[in-house]
Amino acid sequence: MKKQVHKADQAKIRQRKHIAFRMNFLFFSIFVLFSMLILRLGYLQIVKGEDYSLALERTEEITVNTSIPRGRIFDRLGTVMVDNEPQNAITYTKTTSTSANEMHNIAKVLADLIEQDTKRVTIGDKRDFWILTHPEEAKAKVSTEEQKAIEEGSPTLSRTEVQRAINKLTRERVTEEEINSFTDDELEVLAIYREMMSGYAYSPQIVKSGNVTKEEFAAVSERLGEPELQGVNTTTDWERVKKSTNAILGTTSTPIEGIPNSRKDYFLARDYARNDRVGKSYFEQYYEELLKGQKTIMKNIKDRSGRVVETKTIKEGEPGKDLVLTIDSELQLAIEDMVSAELLKLKAGPNAQELDRAFFVMMNPNNGEILSLVGKQVVKNKETGKFEILDYAYGTFTSSYEAGSTVKMATLLTGYQEGAARIGEVKIDEPLKIGGIYKRSLFNQHSRVAVNDIEAIGKSSNVYMFRIAIAMGKGNYRFGESMRIDKTAFDRFRQSFSSFGLGTKTGIDLPGEVPGIPGKDTLTGLLLDFSIGQYDTYTPLQLAQYVSTIANGGYRIAPKVLKEIREPSADGEIFGPLIQETEITILNRINSTDAEIEQVKRGMKYVYEQGTARNMFAGKDYDGAGKTGTAESYSNGSTINLSHVGFAPYENPEIAYAYIIPHITTTLTSPPGAQNDVTKLAVDKYFELKAQRAKDNTATVTQSIQQAPEEIGK
Repeated sequence: MKKQVHKADQAKIRQRKHIAFRMNFLFFSIFVLFSMLILRLGYLQIVKGEDYSLALERTEEITVNTSIPRGRIFDRLGTVMVDNEPQNAITYTKTTSTSANEMHNIAKVLADLIEQDTKRVTIGDKRDFWILTHPEEAKAKVSTEEQKAIEEGSPTLSRTEVQRAINKLTRERVTEEEINSFTDDELEVLAIYREMMSGYAYSPQIVKSGNVTKEEFAAVSERLGEPELQGVNTTTDWERVKKSTNAILGTTSTPIEGIPNSRKDYFLARDYARNDRVGKSYFEQYYEELLKGQKTIMKNIKDRSGRVVETKTIKEGEPGKDLVLTIDSELQLAIEDMVSAELLKLKAGPNAQELDRAFFVMMNPNNGEILSLVGKQVVKNKETGKFEILDYAYGTFTSSYEAGSTVKMATLLTGYQEGAARIGEVKIDEPLKIGGIYKRSLFNQHSRVAVNDIEAIGKSSNVYMFRIAIAMGKGNYRFGESMRIDKTAFDRFRQSFSSFGLGTKTGIDLPGEVPGIPGKDTLTGLLLDFSIGQYDTYTPLQLAQYVSTIANGGYRIAPKVLKEIREPSADGEIFGPLIQETEITILNRINSTDAEIEQVKRGMKYVYEQGTARNMFAGKDYDGAGKTGTAESYSNGSTINLSHVGFAPYENPEIAYAYIIPHITTTLTSPPGAQNDVTKLAVDKYFELKAQRAKDNTATVTQSIQQAPEEIGK
């Protein structure tokens, strides 16, 4: 007979099973929790580890706004064009725990050691400073009831937002009498305090620079490290100094100006401080990334309370890279003087009331290097009443003008491309009458003259170009009758011209370039005007690129002003190591054969030998080819633009150049032929400098050879 299990024993068995189940469930839960914890730790360590490391580095490592000099700017021969001038400076560095009262006390001590200009102090500064120096009176400006009303009236506002509203009300209630209650000594303290306040934590802020006297510098230096001047330091700052008046070099902001508001987000996103110097225009702006230098990176070591106990340098700051321009400053200065003198002479002549500028560009047609970029404006001094010259070099690529007959090589080559002309083709130059309007060449006002394509360039035949335009427009010319044309001829002309660099941006490494202004109407007569350069406008730099394209055999090369990037020079006299030489940028090749380009060059040579610029280089040991132009302009009333483009030597060209004098006269019948004079002088100067430098180099080599035996003997 089976043994009967007692009821009490059964209860104990059930209890043991229940306890075992609960223990197993507990152990399983602990296992799951630990597994989740391990997985989470693994995720944070493996997947997110790098992100948290970077976050920690951002917290501990800071970029210090030390005074790092920008890179120097040299011309192609090593002449310094923009330099840095060292100067004494007094700085202040605050921490995240520095209070406004502490800074105020330091400012009072500094005010006894230095003199500070108060011109930059604003009404807002005075209002805030009054609140700082009169805390009880400022607190009474907003009553307890008003503060409570602000809190209860906007229950959704955070405590910070409520305090901000109270502060705003306090500032508004500071009276004009209170604002103007400061003594001269107190204003000087304020002027120092405002500079101390404007910096970031751990980033030195310039309190005074440039006009720090030796006595002030010594007085502050002697007390460095004292608790009363904690955070104050004496250092060497720098000032950007231009050695050239050429406007394309651009300008930089001062520490007072800092980064421009228009580009604030751009610079702040790239770790700039608000008071950093930056390039504001042209070359300084375009190459900001190379010129700016690298700031010092420091690591702050803090204790448990967050107080900085030690600062370590992680990476020393580095000066900006030195940049070598393609510009030949000696040649540049010589041509500037030529253009300025000619401009003043022309301005003193008759009918020159609209004349106010002139431009000359010279470049290497084989690599795009700009040797000279000259733009000058003539203005009347209001005090003396005399005319003065201002630099307007950037106008060479930011302003555009009708160029006249200098574009006829592009018209002829376009005619070859479109089947509207052939190499050696003869066309009759005679006055054309379309409707009631006559169109004719300047050299042939009344008769019928047979001219070939070379003579069309050399004699500057308008009618030869008109006939090309009529053929491209599929026009049927009859004397005295109106004529319809295919409007697409405008687009085909402009597309072809742009391949030379006309009517499109050249690609120069400077900001602000304009493409010129195309005409809007498509009347028949305007197509003919386009073909002789009297409709669309082109920049002086476009004219230089265009003639370079012809000179080098058909390759449109982007002009450039940066030649080399180098490590900083130790003394500003000897180049630092070469980092990079800028490359040649070929934008396109024109759709013309070598034979067609050579034919156009012959026409340009004809210009210099027996055409509109005959005997241009007569008696010289070099030759060249070019084209002159005259255009009627209506942007400043009815005026005349004169232009000249060319290259030299004829074989293996070394230079290409463009010269334009807009609005030279209001007399449309007999403008002065001034476009050739400066051109000839400028080309002469280039070859003169080339010969002189070759002679100097030969003399240097000869001297070294002669000294060699003596050196060996030593």
